[in-house]
Amino acid sequence: MSPPMRRRDLLFAIFALLILWQLAAWIVDKPILPSPVLVAGVLGREITGDLPGHFLASLWRVAASTALSIILAAPAGLALGQSRRLNRIISPLIYLLYPIPKVVFVPVVLLFLGIGDLSKIVIIFLILFFQVLVLVRDQAAALRPELIQSVRSLGAGRRALFRFVYLPASLPAVLTALRQSVGTAVAVLYVTELFATQKGLGYYIFYNGSTLFNYPAMYAGIVAMSLLGLGLYFTVDWLEKRLCPWQS
Repeated sequence: MSPPMRRRDLLFAIFALLILWQLAAWIVDKPILPSPVLVAGVLGREITGDLPGHFLASLWRVAASTALSIILAAPAGLALGQSRRLNRIISPLIYLLYPIPKVVFVPVVLLFLGIGDLSKIVIIFLILFFQVLVLVRDQAAALRPELIQSVRSLGAGRRALFRFVYLPASLPAVLTALRQSVGTAVAVLYVTELFATQKGLGYYIFYNGSTLFNYPAMYAGIVAMSLLGLGLYFTVDWLEKRLCPWQS
């Protein structure tokens, strides 16, 4: 579990970034890098405009893909971690697919699933699925045999082992995988929202920056996407404190 983030440290980091941003804006002195004060003003106006709709569209895609990856990858990882034979059969396939950057599948997924939300959710799901699967499998396989034998000696069957041993032991691995994948998922979200869509923060950023040349609005979209990623990261931290109190 990562060390707890103190509010004072977080505020100091934000303040330092804003100072660096302002200094860079003064040095560059071009419209392509507006000051944080100007961007904050645009962000305040856009909150009552189209930005919340784009934010909610992106949030839905990330939340749906995250939920889907946990529902499918966590049980699969537990099954592989419990069964050496099954792991021996499936591991070569994971070994081949895991290192491939999943963003290369964007054109293929779009061809098969179209340009709607489903294709974007599936692309992000592919990234999260393998992260969760591998970490949960390794965590379940690393459980000490004497611990499992002691629980079995009390009469626990496979279902009880799954519920009281493997599942609690795998929760930190699931949350660690999600924490590691948040940044990648948001980055891929931006890429997927560049294709044939008019909703989402990726579309909002690209449209304002490359079509309207409205750079303050573009940076406002970048800030909104950063807040989306930070919100997801802190949500994982909160879940870890609630679901894994023994880790604190």
